[in-house]
Amino acid sequence: MAITLDAKTVRLAKTGLAYFGGVVVLYWLLRLLQAVFAIFIQPGKSLRKFGPKGSWVVITGASDGIGKEYAYQLAAKGFNILLISRTASKLEEIGKDLESKHSIKTEFLPIDFAANRDEDYKKIAAAVDGKDVAILVNNVGKSYDMPTPFLITEDHVMKEIITINCLATLRVTQIVVPGMVSRKRGLILTMGSFAGLTPTPLLAAYSGSKAFLSTWSAALAAELAPYGVDVDLITCYLVTSAMSKVRRTSMTIPNPRAFVRAALGKIGVYVGNSTGVSTPFWSHGVMHWAMENIAGLGSSSLIKVNKSMHEDIRKRALKKQERDAKKQ
Repeated sequence: MAITLDAKTVRLAKTGLAYFGGVVVLYWLLRLLQAVFAIFIQPGKSLRKFGPKGSWVVITGASDGIGKEYAYQLAAKGFNILLISRTASKLEEIGKDLESKHSIKTEFLPIDFAANRDEDYKKIAAAVDGKDVAILVNNVGKSYDMPTPFLITEDHVMKEIITINCLATLRVTQIVVPGMVSRKRGLILTMGSFAGLTPTPLLAAYSGSKAFLSTWSAALAAELAPYGVDVDLITCYLVTSAMSKVRRTSMTIPNPRAFVRAALGKIGVYVGNSTGVSTPFWSHGVMHWAMENIAGLGSSSLIKVNKSMHEDIRKRALKKQERDAKKQ
């Protein structure tokens, strides 16, 4: 039996749909404006909130790329720097250069975090003892030499990724943070990745380790907030570095200097819905917002795109290996 609606009911229905549509449009417009404000306008917290000039910064993975750039930019702001990485000669050279350029103090510890030696962590504890550590930069990390299916990932690669990315970050943080808590101030910056925002096939262990850091950082932030200690997970797409193996900059791929400048200028500014996840470089912020609000983080379509991209990268890497082998 057909249902006949009178003209008044039809008008009310149309009006209701129009209002509903208007509310939806307004909601998305507000979300877009909020993202634009966060990405392009909103300033981050002042670093002075976390410690005065002459207080210390601890940086892991400090000998190259992003970690090295954090050292230079934070030294320029008057912080003393404790450099931690594998190669003593690199750390010593960086330390001397920082002291001569910025008249600050530096110390360094050559530590291989893949080894997970208790004596190394005792050295870190001794080095920070008595220091006013204002900022901890958890930058040390490891990824694959090339995208690799999980089932053929070598055992030592998996162990190193988890040991360096996860265990080392947790152990260093557990050493440094009690001093911050006692002083009621401090900042923890931990390097994340888009691979931790959405599942990344052919980088499964790395993707999982970065997702772990995201959840851990959010939980830690809630625990430390009452003590005046801020925790930010700094996430990004690609940055030119030895680990990414990308050499050319572009609109979406900054160099370490530009990335770190953005990161230090956007402390406490968040683009996405994830608690404490900062995406400081502007184009990465745009990508993060689009992934979350248009594609959907963790959506099957986004995972397929990720899989296809990394399969292509693996094919090109294998061909390069073949060419290099023929030259020898």
